[in-house]
Amino acid sequence: MAAATDTSPAPPFLGVDQSVTGKAWRLREADDAAVADMARAADIPDLLARLLVSRGISADDAERHLDPKLRDWFPDPSSFADMDAAAAAIWDAVEAGQALAVFADYDVDGGTSAAQLIRYFRTLGRRLDLYVPDRIAEGYGPSKEAFEVLKSRGADLVITVDCGAAAGEALEAARDIGLDVVVVDHHLMGAELPPAKAVVNPNRADDKSGCGHMAAAGVTFVLLAALNREGRRRGVFGDTPEPDLFDFIDLAALGTVCDVVPLTTVNRAIVAQGLKRMGGWANTGLKALADVAGVETTPGTYHAGFLLGPRINAGGRVGRADLGARLLSTDDPAEAAEIAAELDLLNKERREIEAEVLDAACAQIESMNRDVPVLIAHGPDWHPGVIGVVAGRVKERYGRPAIVIGVSEGVGKGSGRSVPGVDLGTAIGDAKRAGLLPSGGGHAMAGGLTVAEADIPALTEFLQGALADQFAAAGDAMALKIDGVLSPAGATEALVTKLMAAGPFGQGNGEPRFVLNDVRVVYAERVGGAHVRFSLAAPTGERIGGIAFRAADGPLGEALLGGEGPVWHAAGRLKLDEWRGRRRVDFHLEDLAPAD
Repeated sequence: MAAATDTSPAPPFLGVDQSVTGKAWRLREADDAAVADMARAADIPDLLARLLVSRGISADDAERHLDPKLRDWFPDPSSFADMDAAAAAIWDAVEAGQALAVFADYDVDGGTSAAQLIRYFRTLGRRLDLYVPDRIAEGYGPSKEAFEVLKSRGADLVITVDCGAAAGEALEAARDIGLDVVVVDHHLMGAELPPAKAVVNPNRADDKSGCGHMAAAGVTFVLLAALNREGRRRGVFGDTPEPDLFDFIDLAALGTVCDVVPLTTVNRAIVAQGLKRMGGWANTGLKALADVAGVETTPGTYHAGFLLGPRINAGGRVGRADLGARLLSTDDPAEAAEIAAELDLLNKERREIEAEVLDAACAQIESMNRDVPVLIAHGPDWHPGVIGVVAGRVKERYGRPAIVIGVSEGVGKGSGRSVPGVDLGTAIGDAKRAGLLPSGGGHAMAGGLTVAEADIPALTEFLQGALADQFAAAGDAMALKIDGVLSPAGATEALVTKLMAAGPFGQGNGEPRFVLNDVRVVYAERVGGAHVRFSLAAPTGERIGGIAFRAADGPLGEALLGGEGPVWHAAGRLKLDEWRGRRRVDFHLEDLAPAD
């Protein structure tokens, strides 16, 4: 009889079962024998081997994980349901001389998807019309009215990107007016397919690609490969060269990073190769955006996710929804500079609005019972363009799923963000099926919804019940994962360089996190409004500087700014800070726990 497997959670690391931010700490486990095998087989340092083993990477996959190439991970486009049908429908329209349009969601994933298609067909001498719905006036996804506008502008075939899979009524309306539609999406959807020439979505119930973790930008990139293959089959690439897919991979990478999908398998390859391409700044719009964002180094996932992405999103949140897609698809330097400057200003405006809504949401949450599976805050006229970002901030601050709802004229528009182990998108979909929401859905880590103001209490009760068991079981998944202990003296540039070999880091491939043990705060000050710059000292006197982002008004900031005295264990990530040719190691603090 086989021995029973011990499924109990690992003990708290360094005894930390509740940190300053309320988290338990867990050490990422890595079998010593597997680490030794990995180091020997892949000829890599033990530390790097330990990082890979603790993240579930096998010795056989080590090489292609450390050097992810598209040829090693790229899926067969035909493995996606309807992908071949989509490519055929699009080429049929092109060869028939029909007009094509792209309908894109208003976020980075939608904008990068649209820009890929626009640029692809521009190389073939074809122009695609662009339609991006206004977040406030039109809401998410295609509508009957939008399709009528595109039809009136001469479109014969519309490609929806990052939306459309759940837009049955709108697609029926398109069919009724003789407008063909190809759907390219990645969101969760029901078993019933909407009427369209093709519905490409790796999260279709009958899809066999195994690529449900891809962003729409990645799925669109696969569509480009399918279009090239179908074009070759038809012999259309003669005088006009076949488009080079690597001309568009920087856009696919940006959308993948900003949609916070797991950076594993094909996503990892797209991002790794796309960031290299991005660093050449061949895309006129990306170069203009990098200039206004102050990106002066080789771009990584941080630059894509925290400097470029938010500015692109700002157009859809508080400005003109099509600005991001237009910026990413233009080849005109003057137009690019103008749009980039406008997006930079809109991003500043977005941050101000976001701060106001965050303060109001947190004040409301502080007055309620916070020991619940999901925190739900709502308020009058909270800007719908920032509620998703605010939900993410609330989730970070309180360590549990959060939904933020802005109410106007009796109708609430909500956006939610979840934590590992709690499937928020499915729960919202269940609430819709239960009749509590006119619309709603998403994926495990995020969701959106529309709700009548009078139904918010019933929705809250439903979601608390629906997510209770998942949240109770998610404690270990939500714990802060630690890769090891370092001293400030050990946090060297050489160490960080070794760690970077395991990148790019992101969702599904967490950045290495270390604990500086038994340190004191010897300097701390508030900077940039909500951040805290600090210096930590070991008992032997060595010091390391760092920053805690968006921490000043929370428990982490209070601990740092409380002055010298307590001895702490400090958890965070090591970064190479480059400024005017000088490099230093910076510690990005995420958590603190009393050393005793």
